[in-house]
Amino acid sequence: MQCRASQLKILMTNRLQDGSGWRNSFLHKVFKPKTSSMKSINVITYICFTLFGAATGNAQCPAPVFASGLRAPTKVIFSQKDNLLVAEQGTGAPNTGRISIIDPSSGTVRTLLDGLPSALNLLGEQPAPSGPSGLAMRGRTLYVTIGSGNLTLPGPVPGSEIPNPNPSSSLFSSVLEVHFSAEIEKVTSGFTLNAANRAALAAGQTITFHAVPGGPVTIRLVTNFPDYVAAPRPDFPANVVSSNPFGLVIHGNSLDVVDASFNLIAEVNAHSGASSTLVKFANVPNTTQVGPPTVDPVPDSIHFFGKDLLVTYLTGFPFGPRAARVQLVDATTGNNQPFITGLTAAIDVLSLSARGNTTPQFLVLEFGGAGLSQPGQLLRFSSPMATPSIISPCLITPTSMALDERNGALFITEIGTGNLIRLQL
Repeated sequence: MQCRASQLKILMTNRLQDGSGWRNSFLHKVFKPKTSSMKSINVITYICFTLFGAATGNAQCPAPVFASGLRAPTKVIFSQKDNLLVAEQGTGAPNTGRISIIDPSSGTVRTLLDGLPSALNLLGEQPAPSGPSGLAMRGRTLYVTIGSGNLTLPGPVPGSEIPNPNPSSSLFSSVLEVHFSAEIEKVTSGFTLNAANRAALAAGQTITFHAVPGGPVTIRLVTNFPDYVAAPRPDFPANVVSSNPFGLVIHGNSLDVVDASFNLIAEVNAHSGASSTLVKFANVPNTTQVGPPTVDPVPDSIHFFGKDLLVTYLTGFPFGPRAARVQLVDATTGNNQPFITGLTAAIDVLSLSARGNTTPQFLVLEFGGAGLSQPGQLLRFSSPMATPSIISPCLITPTSMALDERNGALFITEIGTGNLIRLQL
């Protein structure tokens, strides 16, 4: 019984828990069963409901909500003006992706950009939005990765994919550059891309919004990755696998972009858009008795650690205990090795050693516990080999975190609830 993971996405259950006030979802890989007897997606649905039931049964849950009403938030970073910027995958309606600005003191939410490419991805058992997925900022320039959207459709056999002849956007699987002033960040009530804007971007044109005060906001396409690659199967030779950029960092004049479906880091020239593969990650051992001997690593976040990179592995089904990890990657050569191991569903990592600590410490965010049948959690490691302490055991579908170095406030996005959580370290 073999299965292959293809892309990171959300399984929206749309089930409202009594008394909790939050809407559930579940982030997972879409699995490609090689035999029709594989029932992985049904198992995932069951796990999804189990996870949420476990979460509401914990007296410490839910974690304190700082802001709400976000559209499937996937990544959060701080801007140069100490505001929070959040990438939102969208509502499921075409091209409802969004970048929001959130005041870290009051929780006030404002829109920076709306109308970004997004679509309802149909590959899972339940459709889910896919759109803006990663953020990185230098000076007044913001880089945004756009995920797979609806580039592919379910194929004729379980777990297969075929190209979508009419995707909702030609900007899926891409990187956009947004330049805006500090004044605009302070006062904006938002700008919205329309169909003509998106078409112009795809054609290589620069889009400009004029704001008073604040000056122009400019947007351009940095690179448009291949939408999919051929992945022949014995039962379906025409099978393809779609790309899914899911995070990035700025590396000199380049962008290092992690792809959760192709299991690689692409190095992209920020000016020309030319790209090459820095590293293709190898599969990791399957720590359960279910499925093949190895599973996809599913790299889902990327951060600098000194001159190296830290990349988290969510891993593919069946999300075995101790299979996920944080991988240390040489940013020049791509050589990589395990750094923090023994995890279950790592979705983000932060190094605290660069923030004035005398000994290296690391925060690791896990999307869920064993088999994803438990809530997500935030772990703290005093060193890569140390036994972690649990800071928060009851996060619901957490995806990303950002630390306010001024006061120790940690902000965490929850993709299923649409919430931004605030924890005090």
